[in-house]
Amino acid sequence: MTLHAIIGGSGLTQLEGLRIEAELSMETPHGTPSAPILRGELRGRAVLFLARHGHPHRIPPHQINYRANLWALKQAGAEAIIAVNAVGGIAQAMPAGHFCVPQQIIDYTYGRGHTFFEGELERVTHIDFSEPYDTGLRAALITALRSEGVAFSDHGVYGCTQGPRLETAAEVLRLERDGCDLVGMTGMPEAALARELELPYACLALVVNPAAGKATGLITMADIERVLEQGMGTVRSVLARVLAG
Repeated sequence: MTLHAIIGGSGLTQLEGLRIEAELSMETPHGTPSAPILRGELRGRAVLFLARHGHPHRIPPHQINYRANLWALKQAGAEAIIAVNAVGGIAQAMPAGHFCVPQQIIDYTYGRGHTFFEGELERVTHIDFSEPYDTGLRAALITALRSEGVAFSDHGVYGCTQGPRLETAAEVLRLERDGCDLVGMTGMPEAALARELELPYACLALVVNPAAGKATGLITMADIERVLEQGMGTVRSVLARVLAG
C-alpha cells in the first residue's frame, strides 16, 4: 500500500480525523520544514501530513521552505504526495466553491529555492516536467470527487504567482491570455521539487474566490475563509477516498 503524504494549504493546517501516531520534527540539508510531519492513520489508512504554511498558519507563500518540506516528506517515507491548494478562479467555469484537479501549471514565481540540483554537482540534471502532475494520482482524485457529487473540473491550468499580495486585474488578464484557469501562490516550486525527488504528485485545488477583475467588489478574507470552511469537509472526504484506494 502506497504511503501518501498530504500537504495542507490555507484552511487545512490540521487534518480532522487523523489519528496521530508520531510527530516528526525533522531537519534537512535545506533547513527546517514548515511544521512537524504528522504520521498517523486516516480512516484506517497510514498517511503523512504536513501543514505547508505552518501550524498555526503563519508562513507566507514566498517564504515557505519548499525544499525542506519535500525533502523531509521523502525522508519520512512518503511515496506519493497530494497537495491541497486554495486558489482564485479565472475561467468562468471556476466559481468560488468549485474544485479542480489541474493537469498543467505555469510558474510566475521568482527568488524561491526551486531545485535540489545546484551547488557542487557531479553532473547537470534536467528533469522532464512536460506533465507536472502524476496521471494515476489525478485519476484517483477525479474518481473521488465524482463520488462526492460536487462541482469540479477534471482539468485546468494553474498559474502560480509570487504573493503574498493578490494579483491586479491586469495581471489576471495576462494570466488568462496565457491560458491559466486558476491562480495560486504555492503550486511551485513544490510540484517540480517532488518530480526531482521522483515522488508522484497531484493537486486538489479549491477555488475560494474569483480572481481580480472577475467579480464586482473587493476580494475579502472573510469571503475566502467562508468558502474554505465550507469546502474543507469535502476535501477531507476526497482524501479519505483516495487513501482507501
